[in-house]
Amino acid sequence: MMGKRIMLFVFLFLGLGVSAQHFTKSERSLIQSGDTKTMLRVIQITDEKELKILQSVSTDIDPDDKLLPLLAERMFLAMRDPANPGIGIAAPQVGINRNVIWVQRFDKEGEPFELYLNPKIIWRSSMLQKGMEGCLSIPDISGNVYRNYSIKLTYQDKTGKKHEEVIEGFTAVIFQHETDHLNGILFTDRMKEQEKLEVSPVDDEMNDLFLEKKP
Repeated sequence: MMGKRIMLFVFLFLGLGVSAQHFTKSERSLIQSGDTKTMLRVIQITDEKELKILQSVSTDIDPDDKLLPLLAERMFLAMRDPANPGIGIAAPQVGINRNVIWVQRFDKEGEPFELYLNPKIIWRSSMLQKGMEGCLSIPDISGNVYRNYSIKLTYQDKTGKKHEEVIEGFTAVIFQHETDHLNGILFTDRMKEQEKLEVSPVDDEMNDLFLEKKP
């Protein structure tokens, strides 16, 4: 009986290790490349190899990894590049397929930028909102995308503490855009899949809110 318990503990421990691992050797090399006080380059869909990275599904990162603060800082600098500033960024956009994102919280006082580790959307509202989107990795393209008005998000902060939060409005749009990146989905993919989406307006005075028509 004791042996079975030990084996179960080992299995669970190994399972947790697989789900959230430290950076690989190649990831560490990229994070530490060049001048580490400067931003990492934002990769583009116009390069075939970089597009493959952007279309790949990312994996969880161990919050205790010693290089995580450096990746976060260089991601932030890339997002706030004065030549092309953004309001969110995901690790795949700098060539690292890990579940790490920055989001500007327009729903909080001071509209701070915040770091999120291993974020997962576990619930989405039936109400949709329509708005214009662009992407730091997709040059010269923008378009309207339907997003859920409300979402419930689970994530870890930089200390590894787990959180669960309901987020609404424009900030929820940013989270959906960035977590899509973690799943290899671009906003242009959403636009294409929504070409035949049928929706009904929620209210004549609220032109950006809709409900998806069910078959």
